[in-house]
Parts: sequence; C-alpha cells; structure tokens
Amino acid sequence: MRIHPALPIAIWCLLVVVMQRLPLLPLCLVTSLIVVVSGYVAAPKLKQLLRRTRWIFLTLLLIYAYATPGSALWHRLGDWSPVREGVQEGAAQLLKLLAALASLAILLHKLPRVHLIAGLYSLLTPLKFLGVSRERCAIRLALTLHYAEVAMLRKNTHWQDALQHLFVPHAAVLAPLHLPLQAMTKLDVAISVVLALFALGLILT
Repeated sequence: MRIHPALPIAIWCLLVVVMQRLPLLPLCLVTSLIVVVSGYVAAPKLKQLLRRTRWIFLTLLLIYAYATPGSALWHRLGDWSPVREGVQEGAAQLLKLLAALASLAILLHKLPRVHLIAGLYSLLTPLKFLGVSRERCAIRLALTLHYAEVAMLRKNTHWQDALQHLFVPHAAVLAPLHLPLQAMTKLDVAISVVLALFALGLILT
C-alpha cells in the first residue's frame, strides 16, 4: 500500500528540524545511519547531491573555522590558525547538512517527480485560504525541478557558462502536468496525526 506522497515530505521536514536539536554525539550516530541507508537505497542520487554541494561543505567549514570567536586550534600558526570552537561548530553544521542531503536522496529516489509535486501540492493546501494559487506554485516547482535536473546532468560545464545559461530564455518543454492526487486513507490520517503531535511537541519544547 502506497502512503500519501505528502507524508514522506513531511517526515523529511521534521527530520531536518530534529537534526538541528541533536547534540554532537547523537548527531554523528544518526547522520552515519542515514548516510549508510541512503548509500544502500539511493547511492547514485546521493553521489550526485554530494558532488554538486562539495564546495558548499568546504566553504561552510572554512567560514565557521575562521569567523567564530574562540581559541586557536594550532597556536604555531598564530592568526592563520582555525578556531577550535569554530571547527567543532562547523563540523556539527556539516553533519546536519549531510543528513539532510542523504535523507533527501532517499526521498527523491522513492518519490517520482510527479508524486513529489503532488505531495507538495497537498501540503500547500492552507495557502488557498490566503488567496495563493496552489496550481501556480505546482507549475513553478515543476519548471524549477526540470531545469535543475537539466543543469545537474550537464557535465564538464564551467561555472561561468552555467551561470550565463541561466539567463538564456527557454521555450516551454514540459508536457501538461497531471498530478496523481489521491485521498488519504485511514493509515495516512493516523500517520498525519502522529506527525502533527510530534511537530507540536517540538514547538513546545
């Protein structure tokens, strides 16, 4: 039985929030588990995400290592030494980002693009009470995912060429978007209630 596509997306969002609150040791353990599972379930997608974000990882670590107040990690380097507290905080942030990407790889592998959009379309239901068009959001998301996938599949492209390519007008290439919307079953409702209670607990704690 396939659960409603909105639920895996909601679970991923809650996982990302939970990871922000974990101390370093549990964070290492949970991140390691997620990476192992992701490598087994969605290895190609995980490699793709990590390859495209490797410079973000390095930049994030350097920013924390040199911009955080604290004591020098290697005193012989003097002012050129990274900060001990910054390295620790940077490592924690990298673990959180790694866990988010690894779990995202599983989500993208298990949910086809059309089901992913359908799930987000369902999660955006409250927007209709604010006068925001869910249909327009779904179409823009479909276009974004399409062009992001095209950019990620383009190999051996210099970053300047890739940036310039973003400003080149593109003709419409997507077929009419038909979302496989489905009603929630009793199991989906039960899972939704559990997730809502869990989210409420996170807000109150």
